[in-house]
Amino acid sequence: MGGEVRYCSSFSQGSQLTAVSPAPTYSDMRVLLTGASGFLGRYVLSQLSQRGIDVLVVGRSCPVDYRGDFRQVDLLQSSDCFDLINSARPTHLMHLAWYAEHGEYWTSPLNLRWAEATVRLVETFAAAGGQKVVAAGTCAEYDWSCGYCREDATPLKPASMYGTAKDATRRLLAAVCSARQLPFAWGRIFLPYGQGEDRRRLIPSLVEVFQGKRPPFGVNASAYRDFLHADDLAGAFIRLLLSDADGSFNISSGRPTQIAEVVKSIATAFNGDPDTVLRLSSERPGEPEILFGENGKLKALGWQPVHSIAGIAAGQER
Repeated sequence: MGGEVRYCSSFSQGSQLTAVSPAPTYSDMRVLLTGASGFLGRYVLSQLSQRGIDVLVVGRSCPVDYRGDFRQVDLLQSSDCFDLINSARPTHLMHLAWYAEHGEYWTSPLNLRWAEATVRLVETFAAAGGQKVVAAGTCAEYDWSCGYCREDATPLKPASMYGTAKDATRRLLAAVCSARQLPFAWGRIFLPYGQGEDRRRLIPSLVEVFQGKRPPFGVNASAYRDFLHADDLAGAFIRLLLSDADGSFNISSGRPTQIAEVVKSIATAFNGDPDTVLRLSSERPGEPEILFGENGKLKALGWQPVHSIAGIAAGQER
């Protein structure tokens, strides 16, 4: 599948996102981006493109409406990975690809295959003279019983196959990159939202309730979570890529938001009655009452979230 670089049709996702301020050119950079067809990857690709950074998108399928370099590659195949790196010669690697089927990824054995594929990709990139690696982790690596996930302090105690595989991947990548003296930044993603996310996730599902497209359902209304717009998340990954960042970083809002407030905000946006959902509220056994992340390390790099939780329904398909 490691075919020639080709060009896809016009890319329009960025027109719906927050504009990026004029930035210097990055003529010496060539970024290999994985996962660009996914919910979060589309935002990252848009911001890279807005900055004029040379990007090679790789994956099984080209992102919809993307115009630029694309190579069809199955990252789970070792030969494709080797041929890709040695022919494309990227300077930077932004690795977002992983198995993410809603409701399945928590326990899927494919997590193990993606852990192996990720390490192989980074090993090959490092051996070819790559200059920096940025990869996506997850808040599921933490011990959620702690509630407030502090960088470099809260214990890493994943409770799922997904979290365990991500944590193991980070440790292996850190060892690979350390041996090569290659800068490596790992971004632990909390709860992203925005246009294009799976309709089965919490916020799109609530939007559909207040649009009258689906019946109300119960939520853990008293729980607090850390929601971050995908555009802000993409900005965080770009910041990690372009800075001297090295190590693990929480990509989070740093603010706990009660789910009941999310329900009320979405209901208000659609002139709905939040009580149709809130009266069905019930606790979820095994879920933490509070889950949010410290983001001081990311802010120290100059990153700040732009989007407010007050506009959580904005940009959702209507």
